[in-house]
Amino acid sequence: MSFSPVRINHAVLFVSDLNRSVTFYTETFGMQIVTREPGANAAFLRLPRSGNHHDLGLFGVGRQGGPKQRGAIGLYHLAWQVDTIDELVEARDVLAKAGALGGMSSHGATKSVYGADPDGIEFEIMWMLPRADWGEMEHTATVEAIDLAAEQRRWTGRRTAAELSKPAER
Repeated sequence: MSFSPVRINHAVLFVSDLNRSVTFYTETFGMQIVTREPGANAAFLRLPRSGNHHDLGLFGVGRQGGPKQRGAIGLYHLAWQVDTIDELVEARDVLAKAGALGGMSSHGATKSVYGADPDGIEFEIMWMLPRADWGEMEHTATVEAIDLAAEQRRWTGRRTAAELSKPAER
């Protein structure tokens, strides 16, 4: 027996400095503050085009946990989807300007840029190819170098996030 959620609704992170993290996510992702909970030293943020109450919860805990160590047990990264390849290029540029860009790659059906927040919590910003173009990539998990300018020339104008709300044909 199993159950089948439709998607991840929100993420919650423990951060060392709540105000610094709120500033990072509002300035780089364009998130809006939904509410702050001073008693819990928490803030809840929403993406501008989201239908969620909140997409990200942040709880300031100080430095008690120490820095996250890559490869340690726990969350590796969060992936945030954009609707167009042009938005992915914009995300890369914003992250680079903020000094938060960590890398870029192609995973076949998705194209990605990577970054880290002020606590070193890694995230992925990804754009998904139109489902009809996945082909054999539907059953692979490649990691390859990406020529983002070439991908942008090929895919400019294609929106794909809305396709996810359509049920897959069986």
